[in-house]
Amino acid sequence: MTVDPDRHATKMAKKKAARDKIMATKTDKKGLIIVHTGKGKGKSSAAFGMIFRCIAADMKCAVVQFIKGGMDCGERDLINAKFSDICEFYTMGEGFTWETQDRTRDIEMAQAAWEKSKELIRDPSNKMVLLDEINIAIRYDYVDINEVVQFLVDEKPEMTHVVLTGRNASDDLIEIADLVTEMELVKHPFRSGIKAQIGVEY
Repeated sequence: MTVDPDRHATKMAKKKAARDKIMATKTDKKGLIIVHTGKGKGKSSAAFGMIFRCIAADMKCAVVQFIKGGMDCGERDLINAKFSDICEFYTMGEGFTWETQDRTRDIEMAQAAWEKSKELIRDPSNKMVLLDEINIAIRYDYVDINEVVQFLVDEKPEMTHVVLTGRNASDDLIEIADLVTEMELVKHPFRSGIKAQIGVEY
């Protein structure tokens, strides 16, 4: 396909002018409530990408893992080894519910994770707090969605970003969120008999 360079340059100049006009109206900054949900892979991966961006920008941040405590986690190992001065990392879960098989214990651990989460979010020096797999804890009624929503609305510092991951995000959480991404499952190697692999899933 042949494209005339002058025509292309004119088209791009018009596009840039339109974009600059839109961007001129976007002046507000705020701490965002960010939700990653859906059946597809990448919810936690994308969230950790933002945590590493905070680390790269020398912004204090924190992670609370609600479910994945029993699993290896490359992100946790790297952060604890290299960036613990700028990113606190708390693994509060003990594994997936079908592995723990102890609802009472799961609830206790989830409640402890939520208390730690509130403590970290209340600290205005934390610019981002990742609540990894909290949506699972909410779905199983380990953590009260009404309390989560009320806390985020009433107590989250104005400039603190909070990222909440996990399948089946509550409609109430989606309602108050500023940014919601649903990961759509198109194809997954697990269905072809391939188990989770280091460097991809953990």
